[in-house]
Amino acid sequence: MTTTATAKDTLDGRRLIVVGAGSRVGRQLAQTASAAGAELVLAGPDPAKLKETAAGLAGRAAVQPVDLADEESIAALAAHAGPFDHLVSTAAMPANGPVAALELASVRRAFAAKVIGPLLLAKHLAGQTNDGGSFTFFSGVAAWRPAPERVVMATTNGALSFLVEALAVELAPLRVNAVSPGIVDSGAWDGLGERKNAFLRGVAERNPARRVGTPDDLVQAVLYAISSPFVTGTVLHVDGGGRLA
Repeated sequence: MTTTATAKDTLDGRRLIVVGAGSRVGRQLAQTASAAGAELVLAGPDPAKLKETAAGLAGRAAVQPVDLADEESIAALAAHAGPFDHLVSTAAMPANGPVAALELASVRRAFAAKVIGPLLLAKHLAGQTNDGGSFTFFSGVAAWRPAPERVVMATTNGALSFLVEALAVELAPLRVNAVSPGIVDSGAWDGLGERKNAFLRGVAERNPARRVGTPDDLVQAVLYAISSPFVTGTVLHVDGGGRLA
């Protein structure tokens, strides 16, 4: 007879690095992991947001700023973190707009967040994972459902999905997976103002799941990726079927 692992079963006494811990999803993951007994290293580009996340946690957490476009910064994160069990990166830096108007600096930042940064995280931190450890990165539905003015987003998310497969083979038995969110009410759409609710309703009506996602949907997917020892090189689509609609 098998039993379903809880967050506490998975994380109690473990050391977890959360890159992007200042974002809403990263913060909720940190809160869930801390409540389950994990010790955390909170990483991201904005120290103030990381400290804000740390202040709301139940357990121990260290703060380490990191710039995924800067290899020295990633090496410093590795030196600060020491041995650990799991790394999760929610990092994203969209470079949206028509191809004719794209700025190279923005494109490079997008690739740093989704492709080059994850590769360098693996380079500098894979050797510090404890037995049974894992890396989980965030891809996105745009790779499977491209749209106008989302060329860079589609490309970076798609590249990450292939990077996860390659890393899972090279770094085995370290497990490497990705979570691919669809449209999630994580604060990313707040800029739409009064149009936000109508937009999210429209998405829910089209999605096979008939709703939009929540940050907790993504956190639960991360916990599954972390806790499942037979899952590696896999993209978990947490999009309500949005890539099919």
